Amino acid sequence: MTQDAWNRFLERLPYFLTTLLSGAVTTVEVTLGALCLAIVGGLFVALVRLSGGPFSKLAVAYIEFLRGTPVLAQLFVIYFGLVEVGIKFEPLQAAILGLGLNGAAYLAEVFRAGIQAIHRGQMEAALSIGLTPLGAMRRVILPQAFRIVLPPVGNFSIGLLKDTAVVSVVAAPEIMFRARQLTTETFQSGQIYLLAALIYLALSLPLSHLVRRLEHASARWRA
Repeated sequence: MTQDAWNRFLERLPYFLTTLLSGAVTTVEVTLGALCLAIVGGLFVALVRLSGGPFSKLAVAYIEFLRGTPVLAQLFVIYFGLVEVGIKFEPLQAAILGLGLNGAAYLAEVFRAGIQAIHRGQMEAALSIGLTPLGAMRRVILPQAFRIVLPPVGNFSIGLLKDTAVVSVVAAPEIMFRARQLTTETFQSGQIYLLAALIYLALSLPLSHLVRRLEHASARWRA
């Protein structure tokens, strides 16, 4: 970078940061919304799959389809494809829905593994004292399973934060969307994308620290 280009960059740095940080707010909103949807949806799909009932095969199909197709294609279907049948989502809604449904497929397998890690005797003991299967799952199995799945769910949340970069393709005004706008406006792509990367890093580091603490806490609980 020449001295003149560096000076121009420094002059506009406050504007760049303000614009990118406004995108960071959207990134956090998408991450939190999609994470909540993924956790609730993933747990539901996992329970349906483990139930062995008539809908268990549908749960397996959901998991295989969502994990076997690109999240980008899923976002296009939600944002552009559903318009053809009269269903229209705003960019932020489409971003949360797309990442949330995709994440639910991955977390369903995490929850399934966590539930199956609990010894079957726990369920038998709960049933023997008069609990219903649903009550035993809610009061005995799931609290223990959640301790097991905390670390992988935490790691998933970090990946989800970074994956929000793809939602710029549906015009959700997150960090990368704002970065592309600035690049088109100023042609200072290298500096702007570096700033965007640093903002992602600043968001990810506290989350990584939280995940490590959860891993240590989970290890103590299991001990």
